[in-house]
Amino acid sequence: MVIKSRLAVTLAATLVSAGMAQPSFAAETLVVQESRFSVAETLDRLAKTLGERGVKVVARIDHAAGAKAAGMTMPPTELLIFGNPKLGTPLMQANPMIAADLPMKVLAWQGADGKVLIGYTPPSALAARYAITDKGEVVDAMTKALAGLTKAAAGN
Repeated sequence: MVIKSRLAVTLAATLVSAGMAQPSFAAETLVVQESRFSVAETLDRLAKTLGERGVKVVARIDHAAGAKAAGMTMPPTELLIFGNPKLGTPLMQANPMIAADLPMKVLAWQGADGKVLIGYTPPSALAARYAITDKGEVVDAMTKALAGLTKAAAGN
């Protein structure tokens, strides 16, 4: 099941960014919404808000720049990795394997239609993937935080 879940997320993101699938396909495995801003500005806004809240940004990956460095092209696609140990640690204490998916990640990409989308794996899906059933309050807090953060970053 884990392989299928990860494969579905990867496939969905790839198909949507390539313009081969609509965002609704990705929405089955990702929480996705449209942004009013460019990919870079969307994640700039998210990073700024995270910093203001004391949440550490671990990394920012520009996949389009990586493609360009390899002599290829792709639409703007960036990933922001960030975490709050107060929320992530209890999940890792419940099942250390969830650390493979933490810290949290938010992806912003431009589809073939020019629309910018922002998405993330819902914390409930991560908890289910790693059979964490006794940390509902943490999962709820993460869910609420991610929804608010991405909504603000997208200008919605």
